[in-house]
Amino acid sequence: MTQTDASAAFFTARDQLLACAGDPARARAEFSWPDVGDSFNWAHDVFDVIAEGNDTVALWIAEEDGSEQKLTFAELKHRSDQVANWLRSTGARKGDVAMLMLGNRVELWEIMLAAMKLGVVILPTSVVLGAAELEDRVARARVKWVFAAPEDAVKFADVPGSYRGVGVGLADASKDQRAALWEWAHYEESRASGAGTIPNRTLSQDPSLIYFTSGTTSLPKIVVHSHTSYPLGHLTTMSWIGVRPGDTHLVISAPGWGKHAWSSFFGPWHVGATIFVANYGRFDAEFLVSELDRAGVTTFCAPPTVWRMLIQHRLDTKPRALREVVSAGEPLNPEVIARIQEWWGLEIRDGYGQTETTALIANMPGDPVVPGAMGLPLPGVDAILVDPVTGEEAEEGEICLRIVPGDAADAAAAPRSAPVNLMTEYLGNPEATARATADGLFHTGDVARRGEGGVLTFVGRTDDVFKSSDFKVSPFEVESALLEHPAVAEAAVVGAPDETKLNVTKAYVALAAGVPASQDTAREVLAHARVALPPYMRVRRVEFFELPKTTSGKIRRVELRDREVVAYDAGERLPEEWREEDFPGLKG
Repeated sequence: MTQTDASAAFFTARDQLLACAGDPARARAEFSWPDVGDSFNWAHDVFDVIAEGNDTVALWIAEEDGSEQKLTFAELKHRSDQVANWLRSTGARKGDVAMLMLGNRVELWEIMLAAMKLGVVILPTSVVLGAAELEDRVARARVKWVFAAPEDAVKFADVPGSYRGVGVGLADASKDQRAALWEWAHYEESRASGAGTIPNRTLSQDPSLIYFTSGTTSLPKIVVHSHTSYPLGHLTTMSWIGVRPGDTHLVISAPGWGKHAWSSFFGPWHVGATIFVANYGRFDAEFLVSELDRAGVTTFCAPPTVWRMLIQHRLDTKPRALREVVSAGEPLNPEVIARIQEWWGLEIRDGYGQTETTALIANMPGDPVVPGAMGLPLPGVDAILVDPVTGEEAEEGEICLRIVPGDAADAAAAPRSAPVNLMTEYLGNPEATARATADGLFHTGDVARRGEGGVLTFVGRTDDVFKSSDFKVSPFEVESALLEHPAVAEAAVVGAPDETKLNVTKAYVALAAGVPASQDTAREVLAHARVALPPYMRVRRVEFFELPKTTSGKIRRVELRDREVVAYDAGERLPEEWREEDFPGLKG
C-alpha cells in the first residue's frame, strides 16, 4: 500500500525510536514528534500500510479450554474493510459515537479498526457496567451505536436513547436473549459485505476515541482523544514497553479502559508485533504463566495486583522468551520488583500515564531502575513538577505538562508546543477542561518527587496525600512498607482525623490467603510498621477490610476517607479497628 506523507512521517519517527532501542538517553535527546499534517488516520496511514500482504499473526486469542483464534495483519485489514463498508451501508457516519461493550474477542479489534477508518468515534466500555452506569454513558456521550454480545446486550432493555444496537455473536444467544434483541442488527451480516477501499475523510484533530475516567474521587469525566493524541501519542507507550518488530506482547487489561488500547492495540501494532490474549473466566496465576511460556511472549505488562498474585503463588520459573516486563495502573512496590528480579532475572519497569494522555513517565529499556520510582519523562514529553501553592517548579509537586495557551500572541516564541499525546477536552465539561489546563499547564492531579538524576517517584494523588502534625504523608510509601509483611496482600492508607495531629495514619488491609483478621495479626502489622517507617509516617490504626475499587481496579481511597470523617464527626470509634493504644509497648 502506498504511503501518504502522514504515514511516511509516522514511520520515520517510529524507526528513529527503534534505532535507539537500549539507549534511552539518546531516544529522549533525539526524538521529535512527527508532523503528520492536517489529515491523519492511524488505521489507514499505519495499520493498513503494515498489513498490506503481511501474513504475520497480528492477533492471537487463546481460551481456557484450549481453543484459539489467530488472524494475520492482512486478514484483519480485509475484515475491517468489510465491517467499515457494512457499517457505512447501515447508516454509520463520521462523528457518530459507537459504544463497544465487548470482551477480548476478535470482533472488538475488527470494529475498532473499521470505526477508525470511517471516522466513527469509539467509546470502549467495560462489560461489568450495569444499566444505571450505561444510561449515564449513553446520554452524556450521545451514543448512536452500541456493539455488544448477547449477555451484555440485554442490559440495554432498560437503557433509553436513540441508538442502534448491533449484536455480536447473536447466533450463540439463548432463546430469551434472541427474543429480547429481535430489533438488534446482526454483526455477522458484515461478512457478506465487500472489502472495497474506504476513503480517509478524517482530520488529525477530529475525535477518534472517548473514555470515561475511572471516577476514583468524583463522577467520571469524558476524555476526548483525537486521531493524533492517542494513535500517534502511543509512540511513547511503544518506547516504554520496549516492543520490537517480531515480538509477541501480552497485557493484562480489560477492554473498556485506556490501558487496553495502549498495549493491546496501538503500542504493539505500531511495530507490527503480535498481540497475544490469554482469556480466562477467573484469574489463574498458573495458567497465565504457562501461557506466557507456551506462546513465547517477549514483552509483558501487568498491573501491580497481578504481579503480587504471581509472587503469592511462588511462580519462580521464568517464561522462556520473556525479554521485557512492565507494570502500570498504580505504582509498583519495590519488594515486588526485587522478587521478580531474583526469580526471573528481569527488572519490572514501571510506567505512568493517565486516561487523558498516553505514557508520560517511565523506566525505558536500558534505564537504571530505582526501585519504587516511575522513571524519567518519555521521549517527546515535557513534564515538570509544580508546587501547588506557589505555582513554581519544585523538587516535589504536581506532575504537569507544559502547554501553549490557546490565545498566545506568538506561539512560535512559546517555550513548548501543546503536547501531542494529550486529550483535546473533557466532553461537555468546559469548566473541568479549563481547570485541568490552567496556567499554561496540564494538571495531572498526581504528586511526585524528583531524585538523583531527575528520576521521579510517585507520592500520591493530590487528594490522597495528607498531613500528620507538620509532616506530609505519602500513602504510597506507607503502603509499600506494609506490603513487605507476608500477612498483607493489599493496603490502602488514609489520614484519619485527629484533634491533636490533624490526621493519624490509618491502614486498611486486605489480608493474604489464610491469614486471620485477629488481634495478633493487627499487633504484627502495627509492629512491622513501627520498624519499617519513620515516626511521622507510622501506622497508628489498622482495619482488615475488603478494599473498595473502581471497575478498572483502582482503590477508591475517597470512600475510606469519608468513612473516617463520618466516624470522627459522630465521635465514634470504628468497631473493627485496632489502634496502637490497644497494645501496650507499641504506643509512642
